[in-house]
Amino acid sequence: MGERDPGAGARLADLTWPEAGQRARAGAVLAVPLGSTEQHGPHLPLSTDTDIAVALCERLMTARDDVLVAPALAYGSAGEHAGYPGTLSIGQDALELLLVELGRSAAETFDHLLLVSAHGGNAESVTRAARRLRAESRDVHVFMPKWDGDPHAGRPETSMLLALTPGRVRMDRAIPGDTRPLTEIWPLLRAGGVRAVSDSGVLGDPTGACIGEGAALLDDLAAALLREVDAWRPVVRA
Repeated sequence: MGERDPGAGARLADLTWPEAGQRARAGAVLAVPLGSTEQHGPHLPLSTDTDIAVALCERLMTARDDVLVAPALAYGSAGEHAGYPGTLSIGQDALELLLVELGRSAAETFDHLLLVSAHGGNAESVTRAARRLRAESRDVHVFMPKWDGDPHAGRPETSMLLALTPGRVRMDRAIPGDTRPLTEIWPLLRAGGVRAVSDSGVLGDPTGACIGEGAALLDDLAAALLREVDAWRPVVRA
């Protein structure tokens, strides 16, 4: 049998090094899903942010045959969720350094790096790392999905996880958390983390979540990601 054709859109981890080199020479975009391992209330898995980032990258991979999806980074800056069992945070400084070194390493093979971060706590580190990499003449684009409504473990995230992996959502344990607007509780969050406002870890109310709403939201976020990548790296479609 001859060498396997890596085909259109692929996961980097599934390729051999010659296949990865072939895709890189053809101008591939390396998409890195960035998430977190942190509490998402009593009803959602700790991998929620990572799951969403991976799902968006894989949808991009199906829409553009020049996209390779790297293994996800499941650890981020999640100190605001300290005190809940299972939360694992590496902090802002470590995350920034990790992304800078990852970007430098990726640039030895790939000319174009896309960082897709679905955890809000990563924002400052991702922004600073991308700025440093661009200052070193590396082509980096950042996408951070945003949606209206509950900011953490509420209806939007619960609906998306129901659409992605319904068997991992414990809807019988879903309860409302602090439902005040984020602008109102922000000083408390900054001072004491999520524990200061929500014993359950939920900011919002997940009880009305549904698969259809989650699927529609994922479609919207994936479309926004595709628009941004098309503007950054235009392609000609038949």
